[in-house]
Amino acid sequence: MTAAIPLRAPAATHVEATGRVVLDVVVPVFDEERDLGPCVRRLHRHLTEDFPYPFRITVADNASTDGTLAVAEALADEFAEVGVVHLPEKGRGRALRAVWAASDAPVLAYTDVDLSTDLNALLPLVAPLISGHSDLAIGSRLAPASRVVRGVKREVISRCYNVLLRGTLRARFSDAQCGFKAIRADVARRLLPLVEDTGWFFDTELLVLAERSGLRIHEVPVDWVDDPDSRVDVVATAVADLKGVARVGRALATGALPVAALREEFGRAPLAAEPSPDELAGVTPGLTGQMVRFAAIGVLSTLAFLLLYTLFRGVLGPQPSNLLALVITAVANTAANRRLTFGIRGRRHAGRSQVEGLVVFGLGLALTSGSLALLGALAPAASHAVELAVLIVANLVATLLRFVAYRAWVFHPRRQRA
Repeated sequence: MTAAIPLRAPAATHVEATGRVVLDVVVPVFDEERDLGPCVRRLHRHLTEDFPYPFRITVADNASTDGTLAVAEALADEFAEVGVVHLPEKGRGRALRAVWAASDAPVLAYTDVDLSTDLNALLPLVAPLISGHSDLAIGSRLAPASRVVRGVKREVISRCYNVLLRGTLRARFSDAQCGFKAIRADVARRLLPLVEDTGWFFDTELLVLAERSGLRIHEVPVDWVDDPDSRVDVVATAVADLKGVARVGRALATGALPVAALREEFGRAPLAAEPSPDELAGVTPGLTGQMVRFAAIGVLSTLAFLLLYTLFRGVLGPQPSNLLALVITAVANTAANRRLTFGIRGRRHAGRSQVEGLVVFGLGLALTSGSLALLGALAPAASHAVELAVLIVANLVATLLRFVAYRAWVFHPRRQRA
């Protein structure tokens, strides 16, 4: 683990005058010399005027190459409540882990340096943690009461990511990526050693582990305005997130994460069994969860299909490209649904499932190929964008039919038991 170097600790006078620091707000930064000063001054002013408890602001500089560290040190000299920690390696998760593990405050939080989230949500965020009612708290941009200003691209990516988490890791929290979270220090000390990621997936891994351990996660609707100058590499982050989802899912499935022991340690064993909402509504048990997981896998399969089709289209014609892309994604889709949607482990009947999945795949091929053929007959000069739109609609219909076939035939519990 990378060692954190505290370059400027907050002056002791504030703590001595007002009591023990209750909240430590971390601002992780990398090459933010322009935005860091306005961020810390605005955050300090808000906490001084509107936060009723002693606080600390810790700037966590992780391997900045510009003047960020010098700005942070100047802010620490200017404000008694501001401290600086320097880490020689990059990674938001690495910075949060280092500062939170060393802090003496009972409640720990962090906010992104762009302060996209309205700071009026800070007290509602940490109040349940201070009172002991909740264990973690997150700002949610996807709650009905939230007011969010951002582009369509980021909105779609965020919602697809949360659908993916619900479908694969069965997460129940609504927004894993909002840079506005808090945790009780005693909970952090127990969970942080089990969180492996040091980058952007750190938040998600921590939340999934906490939820599976029976901890209470408090969600706060936030007002949020997108930062147009964000330098996050969306593609690299998405790839890292997908790898993280696979790793955590595998750890949960194999028991590598000791969630049962954590439940017992925290005293969060499940309450007496009660009928689920599905059972009360007369729905087949597990249907809702299966639909969510199937939908998440379907979204990823569709995106993979479109990417492969576009790559092959430059070399092959539309029909061969459609066939090849569909075969590849169909095999992956069947394997993912077998394990994640319908919970079937081991290799027994795996080959049979793939064969039957390919039969179902034939239905998707007929729909998509037929759609392309019809488009070619009606509009021979149609653009590539129109081709993709037609394929998306055909894939959605094929996906619905595939779920019915998977549930009623390929992965039917009676057939698996037999």
